[in-house]
Amino acid sequence: MTDMMKAVIVDEGAPLRWGDVKAPVAGPGEVLVEVAAAGLNRADLIQRTGAYPPPPGASPILGLEISGYVKALGDGVTRWKVGDAVCGLLAGGGYAEYASVDQGSLLPVPTGMDMVNAACFPEALFTVWANVFDRVGLKAGEDFLCHGGTSGIGVMAIQMARVAGAGKIFTTAGSAEKCALATDLGADRAINYREEDFEAIVRAESGADVILDMVGGEYVQKNIGAAKIDGRIVNIAYQNGFQTSVNFAPVLMKRLTLAATTLRARPVPEKQRIRDAVEKDFWPHVVSGRIRPVLDSKYAFEDAEAAHARMGDGKHSGKIILSR
Repeated sequence: MTDMMKAVIVDEGAPLRWGDVKAPVAGPGEVLVEVAAAGLNRADLIQRTGAYPPPPGASPILGLEISGYVKALGDGVTRWKVGDAVCGLLAGGGYAEYASVDQGSLLPVPTGMDMVNAACFPEALFTVWANVFDRVGLKAGEDFLCHGGTSGIGVMAIQMARVAGAGKIFTTAGSAEKCALATDLGADRAINYREEDFEAIVRAESGADVILDMVGGEYVQKNIGAAKIDGRIVNIAYQNGFQTSVNFAPVLMKRLTLAATTLRARPVPEKQRIRDAVEKDFWPHVVSGRIRPVLDSKYAFEDAEAAHARMGDGKHSGKIILSR
């Protein structure tokens, strides 16, 4: 392997391009992965604008999840060996020929699964577990509302809630086709937010115990209205804005919990704890096919600009993947 590699490069005000950069090396506890595929996330689009810089020490290259093959091992790596097929979460560096990943953020690719489908899982599985199951504790039998039901996060959240034994699963989506997909994945009621009032519908069904939201804005108040007594609401993004006017009286009267978390900048041991829980509780369902990848489209790494345009127009369902 040479000291240089190809990666997607961000030039301010210009289209993404595939160019030469310095290749990473595997540091202590890290694995060097030859990248076969990388998943797109909305965070990539935000980082590209300069509004979401990588955490200190992380690669400035876009890309938070990959699949590929172990190329080299850093000192102290015990589980993985050269040639292993893996997928995993990283704080940056996925849109490239090679990426360095902490050993505790990797999962084994199931036998028979191709690398494009494998890249659909890490960010969504880690994010949903960390928020829905760890942070606000969705339990079997509890009713769940997930916004963005056909986003990369949403398609996993619906399936994970179903295999975990949730009660009623509500979700929102922006078209009849997207609602049909959400229902196929396990939602009991998919609400077309362009035509229906999710707050009124969920309240009429006695409300939701747990709500996962990435919309923010006016949804903050509507989520409060849709929540049951002792309900828990967790935000992972605020796509419609960080600021809104909120009446907190029902938060008090219903004894609600409002939470918000991010995953990218968490310490390495915390990400390994999340990985371990995902591998124990949900990865067997990925292996069995009960939790399945939802692939919207794939693009060559050289066509990353077109892939970003696809994500930016909001018409996709499931994951958009870059592949070699």
